[in-house]
Amino acid sequence: MSLYSETPIEWAVSDAPVPYPDAMAAMDERVAGIIDGSAPELIWFLQHPPLYTAGTSARAEDLLDANRFPVFEAGRGGQFTYHGPGQRIAYVMLDLSRRQRDVRKFVQSLEQVVIDTLAAFNVKGERRDHPRIGVWVDRQVSGGPPHEDKISALGIRLKKWVSFHGLSLNVDPDLSHFGGITPCGVSDPQFGVTSLVDLGLPVSLADADIALKAAFEEHFGPLFQAQSPHQ
Repeated sequence: MSLYSETPIEWAVSDAPVPYPDAMAAMDERVAGIIDGSAPELIWFLQHPPLYTAGTSARAEDLLDANRFPVFEAGRGGQFTYHGPGQRIAYVMLDLSRRQRDVRKFVQSLEQVVIDTLAAFNVKGERRDHPRIGVWVDRQVSGGPPHEDKISALGIRLKKWVSFHGLSLNVDPDLSHFGGITPCGVSDPQFGVTSLVDLGLPVSLADADIALKAAFEEHFGPLFQAQSPHQ
């Protein structure tokens, strides 16, 4: 059994940043519909206004500047992360009971979606073991100390085997805003954050969306354009 399905998945893109509570409400409503059979699966591309979210493993001491932006309890796995303009978020609402009830494989498939997206821009993304969940880029300078930067964070939640939340990909966010938190609880100075533009690539959100959509279709099945759940 595979996570791939030929049953088309709705795909929506919100152009304007979506307030976090609105996105959570829309996601809750869609997941309830998937569970009761009244709504199809959905992959939703969006941005948020600048904010921090705290996952279920977040530690208070990792919120370094509580007054910089609003902070929201996310209800997903993981720790603190930043969301804001220039970062593509993909909320992934899929019914794993119809696909495969394998959480580890689902997370690895989401990581592979990001890795394949980065490969489209000749960037080598790599997954790492817990606690460094997500996708990383090796930034070690020849002869220098080891250094890796995170370019994508992942965090999911399941309700009756339907997924919530998903992934974020740094296309061109203001990376200085990650300074208000310890991103994903990783404080070692050999680990940082990066983006496609920070890597020297003139990539727009629209460019990233093309590659990201193709990668989702490769791993999960065909997508068809639908109306955004937030108007």
